[in-house]
Amino acid sequence: MPNLPAKPGNAAVAAFLDKVASMPAVAVAPGRAGRLIFAIDATASRQPTWDRACHLQAEMFHAVRDTGGLTVSLAYFRGHGEFAATPFLTSAPDLARRMAGVTCLGGHTQIVRTLRHALAATKAERVNAVILIGDAFEEDVDEACHLAGECGLRGLPLFCFLEGQHPVARNAFRQMAKLSGGAFAPFDAASAEALRDLLRAVAVYAAGGRRALARLTSPAARGIAGQLPAPA
Repeated sequence: MPNLPAKPGNAAVAAFLDKVASMPAVAVAPGRAGRLIFAIDATASRQPTWDRACHLQAEMFHAVRDTGGLTVSLAYFRGHGEFAATPFLTSAPDLARRMAGVTCLGGHTQIVRTLRHALAATKAERVNAVILIGDAFEEDVDEACHLAGECGLRGLPLFCFLEGQHPVARNAFRQMAKLSGGAFAPFDAASAEALRDLLRAVAVYAAGGRRALARLTSPAARGIAGQLPAPA
């Protein structure tokens, strides 16, 4: 199965979403909600997308209300070396309140730091997936890819969503997704619907897991299986 095309745009987003959003509900382990890290670049250029994500994040919780639920930790970086992460939250209003208190500030990307945080979190207690949303990459790609590979070894897939057409970021995001056992998709900054569906799709994956994908036979499910490795 070929990878998604590198060219950003709504057509590529639609191809990705057709594969993930069609996944049926699959129950997680009794008494355990899926755990998801929602990591967003909050440097100055990101304010419009941050505002959209703030309004759309409830879709993640709604999408999995019949599959065991979801807990989400918001992680972000901005300004001069500022990085923060919330506890794992269980409700859309709580996450929205946390997001509403953040204003984007100019600064360099801190994706390596974000990946280190995700690894530490999953070592403490299993995290099912990481969403990474950004539009730039200004770090050592080899270091980021090494950490992405560690995420893959720990069963922590990265779903890397690129806003815009930054070629360096596109290359880095695609490699990180592949090395972690996750998936990459570009999206159009003007499309709130695309971002909404991306968030909803990965929430369903985090609650259902790889084994759910392996049991599906639809063309959509086979498409996602082409990016995500089969369960052991």
